[in-house]
Amino acid sequence: MASKIFSALADDDVSVVRAPEGAAKQPTRKSESPIKVYCLPEEKAVIEDNARRAGLSVARYLREVGQGYQIKGVMDYQHVRELVRVNGDLGRLGGLLKLWLTDDARTARFGESTILALLGRIEATQDEMSRLMKSVVQPRAEP
Repeated sequence: MASKIFSALADDDVSVVRAPEGAAKQPTRKSESPIKVYCLPEEKAVIEDNARRAGLSVARYLREVGQGYQIKGVMDYQHVRELVRVNGDLGRLGGLLKLWLTDDARTARFGESTILALLGRIEATQDEMSRLMKSVVQPRAEP
């Protein structure tokens, strides 16, 4: 079976790209010498915590900081999921309001108090979404 597959591949115009003969291999970081940094346990804990909050390994964090890159942390995925849920709620509430504004027969029983309550829920949901966005954008604690 395998020979059929390989013979079928050989029949097609498939070319394999290979490195030229005698070309030097690209160096990897693991094949190079490491930089040792002496620090106090408290400093090490701060570095490890900063790397964890940025979603990076300690080595990558130190390498990027050492080369002058600005570290951009990852967003808290729990807050992002909450934002998605709130956005869905806003979409459903907006759909109900749109249905009422089109004088659909299904919304004939909706009174003014129902619509005002719906608008209140939309406003509360927008406030919740604004609060969540601020918590995602603003850092939780300043070092």
